[in-house]
Amino acid sequence: MSRATGATAEGHHSIPRTKDPSLRRSLALFRAFLHEQQDPEHCYTLLARDAADQVEAYGSVKGRTVLDIGGGGGYFTEEFRRRGAYSYLFEPDAGELGKQPPEGTVLADGYLLPVADAVADVAFSSNVLEHVDDPATFLSEMVRVTKPGGLIYVSFTNWYSPWGGHEWAPWHYFGAERARKRYERRAAKPAKHRLGENLHAIHIGATLRHVRARTDVEIVSARSRYWPFLAGAITKVPGLREFATWNLLLILRRCP
Repeated sequence: MSRATGATAEGHHSIPRTKDPSLRRSLALFRAFLHEQQDPEHCYTLLARDAADQVEAYGSVKGRTVLDIGGGGGYFTEEFRRRGAYSYLFEPDAGELGKQPPEGTVLADGYLLPVADAVADVAFSSNVLEHVDDPATFLSEMVRVTKPGGLIYVSFTNWYSPWGGHEWAPWHYFGAERARKRYERRAAKPAKHRLGENLHAIHIGATLRHVRARTDVEIVSARSRYWPFLAGAITKVPGLREFATWNLLLILRRCP
């Protein structure tokens, strides 16, 4: 695997930095998301920078190896490279890559990454876990490729989140099939997601229990990814967390 060179992108610093968590940051991300279809470049560039900031809260990625697992169009990979990381994108769906995927991109399934054990300083996965039908195996593969002491970044949209049904949310609360058909009637096009196929009902409580039971990782942080206040406290309240967290962010550290 060749090492990529960090790059500088014009306009990168035009996006203002905001404190995490803060109401200003949450509003900026929400506004960008509302215009995701019209301006995906701004939306995902902002999200990638925000995620990289979250990773770098635990140390600079400069000179580090970062594996972006399921990173789609490569926005996260490119952001890590801008910060001096040796970052590589692993994406199973060629249709998600866009016209110009990052150099060195590998078409690969997150269940079986074509890399040796313990090569990554950071294993990174943004909003992928709800799209795999075996989260435990996916997480185990992320752990396998991470060096002892390295970080594992996992975020996902849980099923009972207001956005749990993705494009057919929030009508998923009234049944997945009903919500999907409603979306297709109103949008006059097929829905991208189908429950049980490429979207799965992942829950925060079950995920936290699974991670806590593992002996190969320790939880550094478990919090709402986007919530503007009490981001960590929300995830500690059973029941409420399944709705109010919106999107769970786990920062894990690989045990020696």
